[in-house]
Amino acid sequence: VQLVESGGGLVQPGGSLRLSCVASGFPFSSYGMRWYRQAPGKEREWLTTSFSEDMSSYTRAVKGRFTVSRDNSKNTVYLQMDSLKSDDTAVYYCNVIVGGNEYWGQGTQVTVSE
Repeated sequence: VQLVESGGGLVQPGGSLRLSCVASGFPFSSYGMRWYRQAPGKEREWLTTSFSEDMSSYTRAVKGRFTVSRDNSKNTVYLQMDSLKSDDTAVYYCNVIVGGNEYWGQGTQVTVSE
């Protein structure tokens, strides 16, 4: 199993970014995909799960601002982040549990600052 995130960067408050996570090594369409983030000095925080192309759930902190989607034909899950705030600054990770094992990508840094 391999997960590779991309799309992070520096953005001003109120701006948007779209993160991508390309997965391989397992039947992507059959698995829920999760996004987490970890801010400096804080624990890793679950953000959203994409159960299928039309079913997802979100933590309250990002609901209405972040949107998860997936393209099963490309083995890719996306995280569209809008109305970004300085508190959204963190390393963002995608995650999957396959065969009872938990897998993480390397993370992508998102910095929200003037």
